[in-house]
Amino acid sequence: MPYELDNRLVIGVASSAVFDLQASDAVFKSQGEAAYRKFQEAHLDDPLPKGIAFPFIRRLLSLNDLSADANDPLVEVVLLSRNDPDTGLRVMKTIEHYGLGMTRAIFMQGRSPYEYIPALNIALFLSANKPDVDAAIRAGHAAGQVLASQFDDDDEDRTLRIAFDFDGVLAGDESESVMQAEGLREFHAHEVKNVMQPHNPGPLKEFMVRMARIQAAEEQHKVLHPDYENRLRVSIVTARNAPSHERAMNTLKSWGVMANDAFFLGGIDKGRVLAVLKPHIFFDDQPGHLKSASAVAPSVHVPFGIINQPAT
Repeated sequence: MPYELDNRLVIGVASSAVFDLQASDAVFKSQGEAAYRKFQEAHLDDPLPKGIAFPFIRRLLSLNDLSADANDPLVEVVLLSRNDPDTGLRVMKTIEHYGLGMTRAIFMQGRSPYEYIPALNIALFLSANKPDVDAAIRAGHAAGQVLASQFDDDDEDRTLRIAFDFDGVLAGDESESVMQAEGLREFHAHEVKNVMQPHNPGPLKEFMVRMARIQAAEEQHKVLHPDYENRLRVSIVTARNAPSHERAMNTLKSWGVMANDAFFLGGIDKGRVLAVLKPHIFFDDQPGHLKSASAVAPSVHVPFGIINQPAT
């Protein structure tokens, strides 16, 4: 029987998202590919340090214990690498060292693997390589660039906290376009006028929908195990405020998803809230918001929509 991916949450990750490759990259950039190969071979049994997305990936994979069948996991994480299989061997050994449940990988020497996102039913691709992420977004795929960020991986904390901006991340950028062209007053008027009209989906809508399936699995698990405490917590952290908040909530409801928390900040610095919320990953389309966010939480830039169009 083939291994089906259709009913799973599938994440594609570059090794640069999950592990700290600074030492390896420095060798490649300063000495070239041959020296890089020798460096990786010499350090084959030295595990790579944890990277920005490591706490997120580790906790996400831990949710597979909600499945009654270990051979039928809820979550699949696939390594998508620009390395060739030989130089990628150290990454695979590092995955084994940390006990991450990742067994599937694609290695493409010097080429971006983003073209395989649809074939693998991937709902989110994470990489520290900006050109790869930009290309994936242009191709219509869900992708984010993992930024240099402050992060903490507390082994005692089993909760997975995911935080999303709304416009340009979960929703499309139609309303953001109004904001940029006509200002805040017209933006609010537009949202009030269209309050019952769901937003068009943004790049991470499908990712959140699949996360909602895991939330549902937690609720089913709780029926059989009343002492179980939910580990997945989803938050919206947006610059929207009243009266534009209502359309955002109506949109999520129309998609059949639910946020545990919603912060309608109306221009308040998101970093202030994220420092208290402590998400294991935060997604935003605006580099300005991510500057303060990355100082307190693992942050991902989703280069989608009008905010990320080149200046003309």
